[in-house]
Amino acid sequence: MKSRKFYISVFILFLSVFSVFGQTRKQLEEQRKKLNYEIKQVNSLLFKEKKKVNNALEDLNDLNRKISIRAKLIATINSEARILSKEIRVNETELKELRKKLADLKEDYADMIFKSYKSKSQQSRMMFLLSSQNFHQAYKRLEYMKQYTDFRKKQGEEIVHHSNEVQAVNDSLLVQKALKDKLIVSEKDQKKEIEVDKKHQEKLLATIKKKESSYKRELQSKVKAEKRVTAQIDRKIREEIERANRIAREKLKNAPTKPKSVKKNEFILSPEAKALATKFELNKGKLPWPVSEGIVVRKFGKQPHPSFPGITVNGTGLHIVTKQGQDAQAIFNGSVLNVLVSADGRKNVLIQHGNYISSYNNLEKTYVKKGDTVVTGQKIGQIFTDKVSKKTKLIFVLFKNTTRLNPSSWILRR
Repeated sequence: MKSRKFYISVFILFLSVFSVFGQTRKQLEEQRKKLNYEIKQVNSLLFKEKKKVNNALEDLNDLNRKISIRAKLIATINSEARILSKEIRVNETELKELRKKLADLKEDYADMIFKSYKSKSQQSRMMFLLSSQNFHQAYKRLEYMKQYTDFRKKQGEEIVHHSNEVQAVNDSLLVQKALKDKLIVSEKDQKKEIEVDKKHQEKLLATIKKKESSYKRELQSKVKAEKRVTAQIDRKIREEIERANRIAREKLKNAPTKPKSVKKNEFILSPEAKALATKFELNKGKLPWPVSEGIVVRKFGKQPHPSFPGITVNGTGLHIVTKQGQDAQAIFNGSVLNVLVSADGRKNVLIQHGNYISSYNNLEKTYVKKGDTVVTGQKIGQIFTDKVSKKTKLIFVLFKNTTRLNPSSWILRR
């Protein structure tokens, strides 16, 4: 394992964020704010607490996460500054044209006023009318004088309008230039921070290199342990479905209509349960997070380990790190299917929503019991905080019957 691999991964990340160039400045501004917030969350949730024992591998993963977010932020700032530069150039050209037009208007207006003054000194308006040869000519001369007065007024108003336009464009330029200067300063700050993080990254890589085989064994042991826990949860869910179906069949034994046959490991749903499942499905992508605040440190699905090529990590759901003392919250109305307890005392609350199940694992204590009815947002248990790593992590898993779903597709995007 060489540090070069990590720099290559960072370089690939920079390439992946080039897509931001096609976005509007408003979109980039929103993305910049979001990334700044993510960095604050990472610092608060992953780096704020001082750990009793440092784990170089875990620390490296956290640091890589922060570096990747900073890289995206720098790319976003660069794109936003580039768009601002274009806007400034367009506005400078517009300002130049507006100033020239304003100067021409003022010159024409001054020339007209001068000619009008000369005309008044030679002959008054009354004399101009009285010298008419007939009534028709006098009427025409009166109309001309009215039109001339209106034209002077219109030219004056046009000068005022263009003066305001020049001022507005000038003010906009000043704001844009100030924002660009601010972005440049922000970019320099982020580059300094990322350099500090990279130096720390190199130290961690050197530490891991010295004990690479030891870290690999530890990691492989954790992967195996996670697989055992996953298998136990899967087995328990199958048992719960079977138990629920036995009860359902017993209730429907004497019913006039027999329930439709269902596949193995699928819930037999009552009309009420079907309605609940339908509502759950209609809220796909709009369901609340199971924690009020947190960041995803492991996504759903199989993924290569960020530090050790060849080792695959399987995300059965979302691993969300949150603040110490935080509670897990129900993502939708439902009933508690079961509360599982692992060998080390950690608890896992399973909530049924028709034929969907939401799982809240790694709880220190629970506020609900099997059979309880829960509502959206209800606190169901306090999340466990590891005394060594100081991390408070919820493992949130979503099922349809026994099939795992990607929770990211169901909860709100942050």
